[in-house]
Amino acid sequence: MARTKEFDPDAVLQRALELFWERGYEATSMADLVAHLGIARASLYATYGGKHELYLKALGCYLGRTDPLIIDALSQPGPALPAVRSLIERFADQSAGDPRNLGCMVVNAAVELAARDPEAARLVESSWNTLETALTSALIRARAQGELAPDKDPRRLARFLLVLFQGIRVLGRTPGESARLRDATAEALALLS
Repeated sequence: MARTKEFDPDAVLQRALELFWERGYEATSMADLVAHLGIARASLYATYGGKHELYLKALGCYLGRTDPLIIDALSQPGPALPAVRSLIERFADQSAGDPRNLGCMVVNAAVELAARDPEAARLVESSWNTLETALTSALIRARAQGELAPDKDPRRLARFLLVLFQGIRVLGRTPGESARLRDATAEALALLS
């Protein structure tokens, strides 16, 4: 007879996400996970697999929470350019105002793992493709509605903003970078005029 789980797998996954986000993949040991999650090592393996599988599930959980918010923000009816501007400002504000300097878990995964972990790289690329597609669609709408100059290429501008957002997240991990973040944000907003 199968035993009943004595913990909520979704709540434990959320706690694992928080620990990986704070420490990163390499700096988080199985012993750290067992202690932080409050479940036995055998239960952790039986429910999630090893550390790598748990990390990928936590990263997927993060993406499942953040990517839809961006898509929703950029796909609202009406003028599109204010939504793009708002997203730029939101990225900068969140990064400058992050008291723990955690950054974005996607960017953290890209920097730490993507070059040598194809599964992590696939999740990172998927998130970046989602952001680029949502931005491109919003900018195409903005150009069609006369909000964006006709000579602006929505796809190239979306790619520029994607790179800007990732840079904002990296600088946001370093204390005292708010002036750089403000200046970069102002330049990006000026491009959308």
